[in-house]
Amino acid sequence: MSPDLTELYQQVILDHNRRPRNRGRPPTANRVAHGDNPSCGDQCDVYLRLDGDRIAEIGFEGSGCAISMASSSLMTTQLKGRTAAEAGELYRQFHQIVTTGEAPEEISDLAAFAGVHAFPARIKCATLGWHAALNALKGDSSPATTESHID
Repeated sequence: MSPDLTELYQQVILDHNRRPRNRGRPPTANRVAHGDNPSCGDQCDVYLRLDGDRIAEIGFEGSGCAISMASSSLMTTQLKGRTAAEAGELYRQFHQIVTTGEAPEEISDLAAFAGVHAFPARIKCATLGWHAALNALKGDSSPATTESHID
């Protein structure tokens, strides 16, 4: 990855950590799921309001490392307006990015997390909010962990 792209991606992560988007519980949320990363202590609650099969509103609350909080913030911006199937596909793409470091040809903010693959323990940090969101979409109230996987 070129130094310019590395700098851009670092800035995306730092910006989402410092100024998280969609932080808090939307007042009309009708789904919630809690995520826990037992290996480092990250916690994340994801709140959704579904309109049929589409995510009409999404928010999160939690505490954890910069990777976990930035990823949860960016996730909310990417999932709002998507269907459950689209959210599952986006998670699969994100998981591919953080586990291999390979991002799709088109540059997106999700590619900012490509460097996470070099730090395997941080993959769990990056995916925690996503696991919680997928549980919320399924209506699964059991705590999501970073050991979870998508069906």
